[in-house]
Amino acid sequence: MICKKIKIAVNTYEETADLYTYFLDNSIEMDMERKRPVIVICPGGGYAMTSDREAEPIAMQYLAKGYHAVILRYSVEPARYPLALLQLAKTVAFLRENAEEFHIDTNRIVVQGFSAGGHLAASLGVFWKKDFIAQTLGVSSEMVKPNGMILSYPVITSGEFAHTGSFECLLGDDYNNLDKRKEQSLEFQVSGDTPPTFLWHTVTDDCVPVENSLLFFNALRKFKVPVEMHLYPIGGHGLSLANEETGYKDGGCIQKECQSWMELTWNWLQNI
Repeated sequence: MICKKIKIAVNTYEETADLYTYFLDNSIEMDMERKRPVIVICPGGGYAMTSDREAEPIAMQYLAKGYHAVILRYSVEPARYPLALLQLAKTVAFLRENAEEFHIDTNRIVVQGFSAGGHLAASLGVFWKKDFIAQTLGVSSEMVKPNGMILSYPVITSGEFAHTGSFECLLGDDYNNLDKRKEQSLEFQVSGDTPPTFLWHTVTDDCVPVENSLLFFNALRKFKVPVEMHLYPIGGHGLSLANEETGYKDGGCIQKECQSWMELTWNWLQNI
Protein backbone atom coordinates (compact mmCIF):
# COMPACT_ATOMS: atom_id res chain seq x y z
CA MET A 1 0.00 0.00 0.00
CA ILE A 2 1.15 3.51 -0.82
CA CYS A 3 0.38 5.71 2.18
CA LYS A 4 1.34 9.36 1.91
CA LYS A 5 0.45 12.69 3.45
CA ILE A 6 0.34 15.22 0.63
CA LYS A 7 -0.03 18.97 0.97
CA ILE A 8 -2.76 20.42 -1.24
CA ALA A 9 -1.89 24.03 -1.93
CA VAL A 10 -3.99 26.49 -3.93
CA ASN A 11 -2.55 29.55 -5.65
CA THR A 12 -3.07 32.82 -3.74
CA TYR A 13 -3.98 31.01 -0.51
CA GLU A 14 -1.46 30.48 2.27
CA GLU A 15 -3.42 27.74 4.04
CA THR A 16 -3.04 24.19 2.77
CA ALA A 17 -5.06 20.99 3.13
CA ASP A 18 -3.72 17.53 3.98
CA LEU A 19 -4.48 14.60 1.70
CA TYR A 20 -3.98 11.17 3.26
CA THR A 21 -3.64 8.45 0.64
CA TYR A 22 -4.36 4.75 0.82
CA PHE A 23 -3.42 3.41 -2.60
CA LEU A 24 -3.45 -0.36 -3.04
CA ASP A 25 -0.25 -1.35 -4.82
CA ASN A 26 -0.20 -3.84 -7.67
CA SER A 27 1.50 -7.20 -7.36
CA ILE A 28 3.39 -9.33 -9.84
CA GLU A 29 1.42 -12.28 -8.46
CA MET A 30 -1.85 -10.75 -9.69
CA ASP A 31 -2.21 -7.93 -12.23
CA MET A 32 0.58 -5.37 -12.50
CA GLU A 33 -1.52 -3.26 -14.89
CA ARG A 34 -4.62 -3.06 -12.73
CA LYS A 35 -6.35 0.34 -12.47
CA ARG A 36 -8.62 0.88 -9.48
CA PRO A 37 -11.38 3.38 -8.71
CA VAL A 38 -10.60 5.90 -5.98
CA ILE A 39 -12.93 7.32 -3.34
CA VAL A 40 -12.15 10.85 -2.14
CA ILE A 41 -13.50 11.11 1.42
CA CYS A 42 -14.56 14.49 2.84
CA PRO A 43 -15.34 14.10 6.56
CA GLY A 44 -18.06 16.19 8.15
CA GLY A 45 -17.77 18.71 10.93
CA GLY A 46 -19.92 21.72 10.09
CA TYR A 47 -17.03 23.43 8.25
CA ALA A 48 -15.59 23.95 11.75
CA MET A 49 -13.55 20.72 11.93
CA THR A 50 -13.13 17.39 10.11
CA SER A 51 -14.32 14.30 11.95
CA ASP A 52 -12.03 11.34 12.60
CA ARG A 53 -15.11 9.09 12.72
CA GLU A 54 -15.86 9.87 9.08
CA ALA A 55 -12.30 9.51 7.83
CA GLU A 56 -10.02 6.47 8.23
CA PRO A 57 -12.76 3.99 9.26
CA ILE A 58 -14.51 4.77 5.98
CA ALA A 59 -11.32 4.41 3.96
CA MET A 60 -10.68 0.97 5.44
CA GLN A 61 -14.06 -0.25 4.22
CA TYR A 62 -13.31 0.72 0.64
CA LEU A 63 -9.82 -0.75 0.75
CA ALA A 64 -11.29 -4.09 1.79
CA LYS A 65 -13.38 -4.03 -1.41
CA GLY A 66 -10.43 -3.25 -3.66
CA TYR A 67 -10.88 0.50 -4.01
CA HIS A 68 -8.25 3.13 -3.45
CA ALA A 69 -9.24 5.70 -0.84
CA VAL A 70 -7.95 9.16 0.05
CA ILE A 71 -9.02 11.44 2.89
CA LEU A 72 -9.04 15.19 2.40
CA ARG A 73 -8.60 17.21 5.58
CA TYR A 74 -9.82 20.41 3.94
CA SER A 75 -9.62 23.90 5.42
CA VAL A 76 -12.36 24.92 7.83
CA GLU A 77 -13.16 28.15 9.66
CA PRO A 78 -11.71 30.72 9.75
CA ALA A 79 -11.08 29.73 6.12
CA ARG A 80 -13.97 30.76 3.90
CA TYR A 81 -15.54 29.72 0.62
CA PRO A 82 -14.21 28.84 -1.93
CA LEU A 83 -10.95 27.53 -0.40
CA ALA A 84 -12.23 24.07 0.60
CA LEU A 85 -13.89 23.66 -2.80
CA LEU A 86 -10.66 24.58 -4.59
CA GLN A 87 -8.75 22.10 -2.40
CA LEU A 88 -11.14 19.31 -3.32
CA ALA A 89 -10.98 20.24 -7.00
CA LYS A 90 -7.19 20.24 -6.89
CA THR A 91 -7.25 16.83 -5.18
CA VAL A 92 -9.28 15.36 -8.04
CA ALA A 93 -6.92 16.95 -10.58
CA PHE A 94 -3.93 15.60 -8.66
CA LEU A 95 -5.35 12.08 -8.80
CA ARG A 96 -5.84 12.30 -12.55
CA GLU A 97 -2.39 13.80 -13.10
CA ASN A 98 -0.75 11.01 -11.09
CA ALA A 99 -3.00 8.17 -12.17
CA GLU A 100 -0.19 6.14 -13.72
CA GLU A 101 1.95 6.18 -10.56
CA PHE A 102 -0.94 5.25 -8.27
CA HIS A 103 -2.80 2.84 -10.59
CA ILE A 104 -5.98 4.95 -10.71
CA ASP A 105 -8.90 4.47 -13.09
CA THR A 106 -9.39 8.11 -14.12
CA ASN A 107 -12.98 7.44 -15.20
CA ARG A 108 -13.97 6.31 -11.71
CA ILE A 109 -12.99 9.06 -9.29
CA VAL A 110 -15.82 9.38 -6.77
CA VAL A 111 -16.19 12.02 -4.07
CA GLN A 112 -17.82 11.01 -0.81
CA GLY A 113 -18.92 13.50 1.82
CA PHE A 114 -20.56 13.36 5.21
CA SER A 115 -22.76 16.18 6.54
CA ALA A 116 -20.89 19.44 5.75
CA GLY A 117 -18.35 17.29 3.90
CA GLY A 118 -21.35 16.20 1.81
CA HIS A 119 -21.97 19.85 0.99
CA LEU A 120 -18.34 20.15 -0.09
CA ALA A 121 -18.49 17.01 -2.26
CA ALA A 122 -21.79 18.08 -3.79
CA SER A 123 -20.38 21.57 -4.41
CA LEU A 124 -17.72 20.11 -6.65
CA GLY A 125 -20.40 18.05 -8.36
CA VAL A 126 -22.45 21.11 -9.27
CA PHE A 127 -19.68 23.71 -9.66
CA TRP A 128 -16.94 21.74 -11.45
CA LYS A 129 -17.49 23.65 -14.73
CA LYS A 130 -17.18 27.08 -13.11
CA ASP A 131 -14.45 29.08 -14.82
CA PHE A 132 -12.94 30.35 -11.57
CA ILE A 133 -11.98 26.80 -10.53
CA ALA A 134 -10.12 25.99 -13.73
CA GLN A 135 -8.52 29.42 -13.86
CA THR A 136 -7.35 29.36 -10.24
CA LEU A 137 -5.91 25.86 -10.50
CA GLY A 138 -4.55 26.18 -14.03
CA VAL A 139 -6.23 23.00 -15.26
CA SER A 140 -9.15 22.14 -17.50
CA SER A 141 -12.59 21.72 -16.00
CA GLU A 142 -12.63 18.06 -17.06
CA MET A 143 -9.63 17.42 -14.82
CA VAL A 144 -11.60 18.31 -11.68
CA LYS A 145 -14.89 16.63 -12.57
CA PRO A 146 -15.91 13.81 -10.24
CA ASN A 147 -17.37 10.74 -11.91
CA GLY A 148 -19.81 10.15 -9.07
CA MET A 149 -20.85 11.36 -5.63
CA ILE A 150 -21.75 9.50 -2.43
CA LEU A 151 -23.49 11.88 -0.04
CA SER A 152 -24.12 10.75 3.52
CA TYR A 153 -26.68 12.86 5.41
CA PRO A 154 -25.40 15.89 3.47
CA VAL A 155 -25.87 19.58 4.17
CA ILE A 156 -27.46 20.86 0.96
CA THR A 157 -29.87 23.75 1.46
CA SER A 158 -29.32 27.17 3.00
CA GLY A 159 -33.06 27.77 3.09
CA GLU A 160 -35.81 26.63 5.45
CA PHE A 161 -34.15 23.33 6.34
CA ALA A 162 -30.59 24.64 6.61
CA HIS A 163 -27.95 23.58 9.09
CA THR A 164 -27.22 27.22 9.78
CA GLY A 165 -23.90 26.68 11.54
CA SER A 166 -22.31 25.09 8.46
CA PHE A 167 -23.13 28.10 6.29
CA GLU A 168 -22.00 30.57 8.92
CA CYS A 169 -18.60 28.83 9.09
CA LEU A 170 -18.37 28.52 5.32
CA LEU A 171 -19.31 32.09 4.46
CA GLY A 172 -18.37 34.18 7.50
CA ASP A 173 -19.58 37.75 7.03
CA ASP A 174 -20.98 36.80 3.62
CA TYR A 175 -23.61 34.70 5.39
CA ASN A 176 -25.73 37.85 5.60
CA ASN A 177 -25.55 38.32 1.83
CA LEU A 178 -28.70 36.60 0.58
CA ASP A 179 -27.35 36.07 -2.94
CA LYS A 180 -24.16 34.40 -1.73
CA ARG A 181 -26.07 32.27 0.73
CA LYS A 182 -28.48 31.13 -1.97
CA GLU A 183 -25.55 30.27 -4.23
CA GLN A 184 -24.54 27.70 -1.61
CA SER A 185 -28.02 26.18 -1.59
CA LEU A 186 -27.05 23.37 -3.89
CA GLU A 187 -30.52 22.22 -4.89
CA PHE A 188 -30.57 25.35 -7.09
CA GLN A 189 -27.19 24.57 -8.69
CA VAL A 190 -27.87 21.12 -10.15
CA SER A 191 -27.64 20.75 -13.93
CA GLY A 192 -27.45 17.97 -16.48
CA ASP A 193 -23.67 18.00 -15.95
CA THR A 194 -23.95 16.94 -12.29
CA PRO A 195 -22.48 13.44 -11.86
CA PRO A 196 -24.46 10.34 -10.80
CA THR A 197 -25.24 10.45 -7.11
CA PHE A 198 -25.90 8.10 -4.20
CA LEU A 199 -27.71 9.62 -1.21
CA TRP A 200 -28.60 8.31 2.22
CA HIS A 201 -30.16 9.98 5.22
CA THR A 202 -32.23 9.18 8.28
CA VAL A 203 -35.77 10.53 8.46
CA THR A 204 -35.29 11.42 12.13
CA ASP A 205 -32.03 13.38 11.69
CA ASP A 206 -32.47 16.26 14.14
CA CYS A 207 -29.37 18.18 13.06
CA VAL A 208 -29.41 18.18 9.25
CA PRO A 209 -33.05 17.58 8.28
CA VAL A 210 -33.79 14.85 5.76
CA GLU A 211 -35.26 17.53 3.48
CA ASN A 212 -31.67 18.36 2.50
CA SER A 213 -31.33 15.04 0.69
CA LEU A 214 -34.90 15.17 -0.62
CA LEU A 215 -34.36 18.58 -2.19
CA PHE A 216 -31.17 17.43 -3.88
CA PHE A 217 -32.79 14.19 -5.04
CA ASN A 218 -35.67 16.11 -6.63
CA ALA A 219 -33.26 18.50 -8.34
CA LEU A 220 -31.26 15.59 -9.77
CA ARG A 221 -34.45 13.94 -11.00
CA LYS A 222 -35.50 17.18 -12.70
CA PHE A 223 -32.31 17.12 -14.78
CA LYS A 224 -32.44 13.35 -15.31
CA VAL A 225 -29.17 12.78 -13.43
CA PRO A 226 -28.90 9.14 -12.33
CA VAL A 227 -29.56 9.02 -8.58
CA GLU A 228 -30.12 6.40 -5.91
CA MET A 229 -31.42 7.39 -2.49
CA HIS A 230 -32.00 5.41 0.71
CA LEU A 231 -33.96 6.75 3.66
CA TYR A 232 -33.77 5.04 7.05
CA PRO A 233 -36.80 5.57 9.32
CA ILE A 234 -34.75 5.94 12.51
CA GLY A 235 -31.31 7.22 13.46
CA GLY A 236 -29.66 10.48 14.39
CA HIS A 237 -27.02 12.59 12.68
CA GLY A 238 -23.36 11.76 12.14
CA LEU A 239 -23.76 7.98 12.16
CA SER A 240 -20.71 7.25 10.00
CA LEU A 241 -20.66 3.43 9.74
CA ALA A 242 -23.43 3.28 12.36
CA ASN A 243 -21.63 0.42 14.12
CA GLU A 244 -19.31 -0.13 17.07
CA GLU A 245 -16.24 0.85 15.05
CA THR A 246 -17.35 4.46 14.76
CA GLY A 247 -19.73 4.63 17.73
CA TYR A 248 -19.15 6.68 20.87
CA LYS A 249 -18.16 5.19 24.21
CA ASP A 250 -21.68 5.75 25.50
CA GLY A 251 -23.19 3.80 22.61
CA GLY A 252 -24.15 6.86 20.60
CA CYS A 253 -24.19 6.68 16.80
CA ILE A 254 -24.64 2.92 16.78
CA GLN A 255 -27.75 2.20 14.75
CA LYS A 256 -28.05 -1.35 13.49
CA GLU A 257 -30.88 -0.47 11.13
CA CYS A 258 -28.60 1.90 9.18
CA GLN A 259 -25.51 -0.28 8.83
CA SER A 260 -26.47 -1.49 5.37
CA TRP A 261 -25.63 1.81 3.70
CA MET A 262 -22.02 0.90 2.98
CA GLU A 263 -22.94 -2.32 1.22
CA LEU A 264 -25.49 -0.40 -0.82
CA THR A 265 -22.78 2.00 -1.98
CA TRP A 266 -20.59 -0.90 -3.10
CA ASN A 267 -23.44 -2.17 -5.26
CA TRP A 268 -24.05 1.32 -6.66
CA LEU A 269 -20.39 1.81 -7.50
CA GLN A 270 -20.47 -1.17 -9.84
CA ASN A 271 -22.79 0.72 -12.17
CA ILE A 272 -21.15 4.12 -12.59
